[in-house]
Amino acid sequence: MAVVIDLDLCKGCGMCARECPNQAIKIVEKKAIIGDNCASCGICTRVCKFKAATFTSEIKEGAVKCSSCPVQCEIVEGYTGACQRYQNRGGKLVRNRQLVTELPKEGPLISAVGAGTNYPCCRPAPHIVQDTVDGVETVTVVTEAPLSYSGVKVKIDTNLSIGAETAKVKRNGKVVGFVDTEEYGSKMLSIGGANLLTGKDGFIVARTIVELANGERVTLKVEDGSTLELQVGHSPIIDGVQDQKMRVGCGSATIGMFAGILKDVVDEAIILDYHVVGLLSEHLAGAYLGMTWSGVIPNARKSTRGRYFGEQGKGWGGTNIENPRDAIKEVDMSVAKPGIKILVTETTGQKAALFQLGAQGTITEIPVTHEVQKAVDTIAANCEGSRVSVLYTGGTGGSARAGVAVNPIKVTQAVHDGAAKLTIGGAETYVLPGGGINFMVDVEKVVPKAFTWVPTPATVAPVEYTMPLAKYKEIGGHTQYIKPLKDFKKHRNP
Repeated sequence: MAVVIDLDLCKGCGMCARECPNQAIKIVEKKAIIGDNCASCGICTRVCKFKAATFTSEIKEGAVKCSSCPVQCEIVEGYTGACQRYQNRGGKLVRNRQLVTELPKEGPLISAVGAGTNYPCCRPAPHIVQDTVDGVETVTVVTEAPLSYSGVKVKIDTNLSIGAETAKVKRNGKVVGFVDTEEYGSKMLSIGGANLLTGKDGFIVARTIVELANGERVTLKVEDGSTLELQVGHSPIIDGVQDQKMRVGCGSATIGMFAGILKDVVDEAIILDYHVVGLLSEHLAGAYLGMTWSGVIPNARKSTRGRYFGEQGKGWGGTNIENPRDAIKEVDMSVAKPGIKILVTETTGQKAALFQLGAQGTITEIPVTHEVQKAVDTIAANCEGSRVSVLYTGGTGGSARAGVAVNPIKVTQAVHDGAAKLTIGGAETYVLPGGGINFMVDVEKVVPKAFTWVPTPATVAPVEYTMPLAKYKEIGGHTQYIKPLKDFKKHRNP
C-alpha cells in the first residue's frame, strides 16, 4: 500500500518528516512531499494530526513486501525498509549487513548481528549452528528479535544535579523515560519500556533507545531539570558543561579515607556532598587521629557524628551551596580557637577554598596554601573519570523463544538453570531471577551498531542461545535446521 499526502489537508508542520526513518519526506513550500525511498511503513499516517497522510491500495512498481516484522514495508529497488536491515536488490530482499561470526571463544558460535528475523514466530530461527567446543557438541541459535519489552538504563557518573527522581525525561518535547533512583556516585535514567514504546510517542522512544545503545550522542531534557548530552563511553555534558570527575565517595567517606592527610594541613575540613557532608574534627576518623571538635558547624542537617545531610542543587559537591563561605553555618566560639584554618572542598576535589577564624568569630577567606592544595589534589587523583554507561534491557520470554524450540517454557527453564546461555550480540547478559527471560547487557561489549528498531514500534536486538546439542534435543529444538559452523566461516564481518 503506497502512502499519499492530501496537499489540501497538509499544513507543512514537518512532523512526518521528523519521524520518517528513511528520511523519505521533505517539506517543500509548506507541503509534505514523499520521495521514492518511501517504504510505506505508515509512521506518517500515524503521526499526522491533520489526517493528510493515508494509504492507497496500490503497491509501488517494483516494490517487494517485507515479512520480517508486522509492519510489512514495501521496499523499492535499491532502497531499504524502515528498520534499515533489508534492501531490495534486483527484486529480492536481502539482509544488508554481513553475519558477524568472529567472536571470542567463550561466546556463542556466531552472533545474531546480521542474521535476520524469524517472523512470524512459528518459523525456526534464521540460523541454527553446531560445532564441537572443548569436546562437547554445541549449538547456537540466533535471531534478531523485535522486542516491545525493551529499554536502556543510562548510568551517568556525576555529582552534578540533573533533576528530581521520577522526573520525566524528554527528547524533542516527547517523554522517553524518567530519572531513576541514584547509584553510588551516579545518576540513573530509565529510557523506554513497553508502556512508552506502545504509547503515542513510541517512535521517538524506540529511536532514542537504539541510538543510545549504538553509541550515538543523544540530547535529553529532564523536566524541571538539566539538559543532558549523553554518549556511551564519553563524559556527560550537563547544562553545557562537560563533567570530569566522579566522586571518590560521599563527604563522610572522603573524610574517612583522607583524614590523615587533611589533619596535617588544616584544623578543620568540610567536604561538601549533596547526600552526606563530612566534618573532619567531629568525624570518628578525626577522633581516631586525636582531633577534638573545632566548634565549626556546617550548613547542613546533622545525621550522626561528623555526618550531615546536604541539599541537592547546582553548587559545590552537587549541593545548594554556591559560595564556599556559606558552607560554614556558624562557629561556637566557646569551643573554637581563633586562627584555625578551615578547608571547604568537594568529594571530587575540583574546587577548594580556605578560611581562617578571627578572634571575634570573623571568617576570612585566605589563599589556598601549597600543602592544602596538594591534599585536595590527592582527593581528586583518587576519583574516576566521569562517563556515561548504558545497559540494554529486554525480555525474550515471549514469542522470541518459538524459533528456538517447540516448547518455549523449556527454553526459559534452560536459561534459568544455566543449561543454555543467553547472549546479546555476542556479549554476556545478566538474566533477572523469576519468571520469563528478562536480561541486561552492557552495550559496550556488544558487537558495534548491533541494535535497530521497527515502527511497530519496538527495538530489535541480536539474541543468541547457546547450549549442548543434547540439551537442544531435549527441549524440542529445531534440529532439522542445524548447520555446521564451517558453513558460516565464509562470511566475513562488515
